[in-house]
Amino acid sequence: MTDDLFLDEELDDAADDYDDSSGEGDAEEAAPEPEFTSVYEFVETHLVFLYARKLAHKQDRRWCPRWFEHPEAVSRLEALWRAYESLRLDPGTGMSVWWRDHADHHMPALFATDGPFEGCSVDRGHNTDLAATALPTDEMDDLNLRVAMSTLAPETVS
Repeated sequence: MTDDLFLDEELDDAADDYDDSSGEGDAEEAAPEPEFTSVYEFVETHLVFLYARKLAHKQDRRWCPRWFEHPEAVSRLEALWRAYESLRLDPGTGMSVWWRDHADHHMPALFATDGPFEGCSVDRGHNTDLAATALPTDEMDDLNLRVAMSTLAPETVS
């Protein structure tokens, strides 16, 4: 037997035809550019137009023109923005999923009278007198409870 039996001429030809001098063969596809560069741009140039509502004189719906001064609102709106950037790339049901699972969940929480804009309104603007208070907590002394609530396996804690 000769070594020629172990040669796969088709594979050799294909390897010769493949030129990876560009360095792109092993690289992953570049991530698509985001439509919006920040949560601020997303809210100010897109979301406020999607969610156009009559907010003046509404007691059951709140919005603050200075939404960016409310930490919960910023966090929820950033979650909406990031989900939007991901789901907009799905040509099938991406936008429907974004509306159903993200926008329709977070926007009522933002608009709620006891939500992050409590005390603010479109009519009166941002209310600086109502400082939100962090939820009260007690310090936890029980090590077993801390372990049960963590990702640490019980045998890694002594």
